[in-house]
Amino acid sequence: MKREDYISIEKKSNGICTIWMDQKNEKINKVGPDLIGLFEEIFAELDKDSSVKAFVLASKKKDFIAGADIEMFQKVKKKGDFEPITRKGHKILNQVASSKKPIVAAIHGNCLGAGLEIALACHARVVSNDKSTKLALPEVKLGLLPGGGGTQRLPRLVGLQAALDMMLTGKNIFPYPALKMGLADKVVHVNALQKAAEKLALELIEKPIKRERNNINIDTLKAGFPALQGKLTNLILEAPLVNKIVFDQARKMVDKQAHGCYPAPYKILECVEIGWNQGMEKGLDAEAIKFEELLLGDVSPQLINIFFAMTDKKKNPYDEKLIKPIQRIGMVGAGFMGAGIAEVSMGDDIHVLLKDINQDMISTAFKGIYDSYNKRVRKKAMTKVELEEKMALLSGSLNYSDLDNQDMIIEAVFEDLNLKHRVLADCEANTKANTIFASNTSALPIKHIAAKAKHPELVIGMHYFSPVPKMPLLEIVKTDQTADWVIATCYEVGVRQGKTVIVVDDGPGFYTTRILAPLMNEAQLLLDEGGDILQIDKEMNLFGFPVGPITLADEVGIDVGAHIMSGELMQDLLKTRPAFKVSRTLLDISKAGYKGRKNKKGFYKYDEKGKKVYGEVDTKIYSFYGGNSRKKFKADDIHMRCAMAMVNEAALCLQEGIIANPLDGDIGAVFGLGFPPFRGGPFRYIDSIGAQKAVEILKDLQQRFGERFEPAPILLEYSQSNKKFYS
Repeated sequence: MKREDYISIEKKSNGICTIWMDQKNEKINKVGPDLIGLFEEIFAELDKDSSVKAFVLASKKKDFIAGADIEMFQKVKKKGDFEPITRKGHKILNQVASSKKPIVAAIHGNCLGAGLEIALACHARVVSNDKSTKLALPEVKLGLLPGGGGTQRLPRLVGLQAALDMMLTGKNIFPYPALKMGLADKVVHVNALQKAAEKLALELIEKPIKRERNNINIDTLKAGFPALQGKLTNLILEAPLVNKIVFDQARKMVDKQAHGCYPAPYKILECVEIGWNQGMEKGLDAEAIKFEELLLGDVSPQLINIFFAMTDKKKNPYDEKLIKPIQRIGMVGAGFMGAGIAEVSMGDDIHVLLKDINQDMISTAFKGIYDSYNKRVRKKAMTKVELEEKMALLSGSLNYSDLDNQDMIIEAVFEDLNLKHRVLADCEANTKANTIFASNTSALPIKHIAAKAKHPELVIGMHYFSPVPKMPLLEIVKTDQTADWVIATCYEVGVRQGKTVIVVDDGPGFYTTRILAPLMNEAQLLLDEGGDILQIDKEMNLFGFPVGPITLADEVGIDVGAHIMSGELMQDLLKTRPAFKVSRTLLDISKAGYKGRKNKKGFYKYDEKGKKVYGEVDTKIYSFYGGNSRKKFKADDIHMRCAMAMVNEAALCLQEGIIANPLDGDIGAVFGLGFPPFRGGPFRYIDSIGAQKAVEILKDLQQRFGERFEPAPILLEYSQSNKKFYS
């Protein structure tokens, strides 16, 4: 390890020493034992240098520090492998924090995880106002906790409530909110960042910033925890009691969101509470112990696997020579999905023409996109000028003739084959040669859409998930006729839209809808058998799905679910597996006018604004399932019937070549359907319990509930040969 591979030193005559981080052969600066060790060496050396009065810590790369070197976490196999590294990091950052010479962090770009923890150990932070600048402690997303003193320093800097919010969600904090909450001391233009940091460092020599331990502000506490309103109004509370309320409310929030499946949020709370009540030394001790416990647990390794898989999927695997530049997209259909696709396309400066038959739909889409961007303006994550520049990329039309200059067409009209044929014909008649036609369909086979195309090689599926700006997955569907350059180009568009992309083969339901249908069907069968809506949803939440299958039916739309259950996907499934039992009740409910949240008539009750009333079922719907007398099922039966229906179907998709590999299957299930991330996806889940155990579970379900649970042949093969999907 050479110092110059990581760091360079610049001393000025005014006494400022800038420590420039510039990790060689890497696009970003990452924190590992080498970099931390260098800090110890450098600060010890420069602390003795009388010419140095103060330090600035800065980066020569586009980001300050993007976080820890996550690859080193995968090398941790046993107790004692990582705890000493954490403790050494604590020791060095404590030395940084206690330095008699001021240290100011000059932050531009991403300052994440361990990078922010290093910045927190500095005496002050100057942040650039650039839109690329973000501060966060996102370790919880990897099933970990901030292990570089973050659980101790952040609460003392910004207060318990704001710190817990940051650490328990992993959310990004942009420059001006960071300034407001006390995370940043100054926000300046990037061109003035270095000078501002140097100036502040010199000021701190004469006048250090006095920071009091940030206790709770009652007003912000009430605002952050609405359930407390009224209870605190006329009370004068001592800080310890207020702090206890904060921890209790945070724990309730974690229980509601994590359902006990994710240990990291609980351990974050434990570390913060220990440090807050017993002192920083004990807090750091807890942090070191619990960080390693999480690394050696079952959850974090799966989430780290997903992180690397997601990162890998952000790179286009196709030959760059195949990729056609896309600057203009014609979006046919300005509804909720079309507007969402337009918005994510504009994010990478692609011009979008919204085509619809209804001007009101176009106007509504414009307003929705504007409002979405305007939220970023209010958070100061975007300027008003930048918003207007984005909106200038958007135009609307009622005429197909205006699609004549588009590089690509994406249609998001209703799931009706005849309608999609008409849209395709109108687009082909008005677009230039070699214009890609992509269908945003969730179930209709692309080959059927392409059957009427003049150029079937230009037709492809691009299956987005709702709501498009928030859902990370894009499922690209190719047919035998789709040109390679079309696939490569669409993949690139997906990456530019910020999506995690998988490419699957054509077939009814493709991959994601095909494996979701058996799970949703099983939930309906449970209701047919007398099951309780709340119990089914609750148990699937406890298994790890963020949204229960009954809630999902309401969210997606009962009419959409009924269309899929009665469509080609189920017809094809019954042809190949005639013993597969299908619930028809959803069709009856749909015919009776139930559409779910969209018309405030579904399995659950909704208020006037269409928001679900928590825990309240519309009991009238039980009349379709045999009446209001409901029974409870064993929790494990609900878990296994629903989850294994999906897992078994995923295995069949791999066997049939719908997906190319287990990784695509896991990515599609986790990012598109909410398969429990801590279980890693269907294939990592099979590996974790063993193929033999998976087959045993399916055979037991087959014997008790029917032939639809017959194990996929590939699972039998893996069981007999003791193979795994991942080596």
